[in-house]
Amino acid sequence: MSEHSNPWINYEKRIRRVTDHIHAHLDEELDLDRLAEIACMSAYHWHRIYRAVLGETPAMTVKRLRLHRAAGDLVTTTRPIADIARQCGYPNLQSFTRIFRADYGIPPAAWRKQGKHVAPLQPKPNGDTVMYDVSIRKLSDKSAVGIDHAGSYMEINKAFTTLFSQLAGADRLGDVREMFGLYLDDPDTVAVEQLRSAACVVLASATTVPAGLKSFHTAGGDYAVLTHKGPYANLQLAYRWLYSTWLKGAGRELRDAPLFEVYVNNPREVPASELLTEICVPLK
Repeated sequence: MSEHSNPWINYEKRIRRVTDHIHAHLDEELDLDRLAEIACMSAYHWHRIYRAVLGETPAMTVKRLRLHRAAGDLVTTTRPIADIARQCGYPNLQSFTRIFRADYGIPPAAWRKQGKHVAPLQPKPNGDTVMYDVSIRKLSDKSAVGIDHAGSYMEINKAFTTLFSQLAGADRLGDVREMFGLYLDDPDTVAVEQLRSAACVVLASATTVPAGLKSFHTAGGDYAVLTHKGPYANLQLAYRWLYSTWLKGAGRELRDAPLFEVYVNNPREVPASELLTEICVPLK
């Protein structure tokens, strides 16, 4: 089917313009009528198309992205919480606290106090260290399609948004069987702007690669699989525990291959506190 005979392809391109604008202007007032203009669509219809393509409303996208950024700012900066709240669009600190707690499970002040990025291996008050469920699994090869992402791993959501909008345009959303991120560099040793990653999905039928996407492959074999529950902003804590604590007693060596994260559920469907992520690290 040609681009002219499939209106969803045009819708996907228009929605992608909107999501690019949202990511680039997250600190600004994002008026729905203005977003409709960027999409070159009727204000009456465009948000319905947006939700059909991405599974959430524009307002939900903005809220999710702003809260995700706020979660990172709370534990990596000393900015006043009220300033972070205003940047998120909440001049009322009580409103921000209520919204943040609903999505992340605890209020922003408690989130900052835990300092999950600042002191990632800090013992719990009872003296125990943070623990995670890790299993060694033999995984099969994965053949996937996806989009490259350059820059901060915390911003790979933009690549996933583009990926899913293009899949919607190709009428392939129903074929998605798994969603994962492929991470090629160590953020502790590579400059943020040089980090390489990819937003990927496994399709039920991957005989053809949808236009605009690339093929990706992960090798099968033994993997250490750490199951993490909670916001993506906390994953760094899990990584450091895996490498500094679990690996010491595991009796296994790492294999020279990229690690990846399998996203078991969808951040558009569950609160951040309920997100499940499987960190898959290749072993010899």
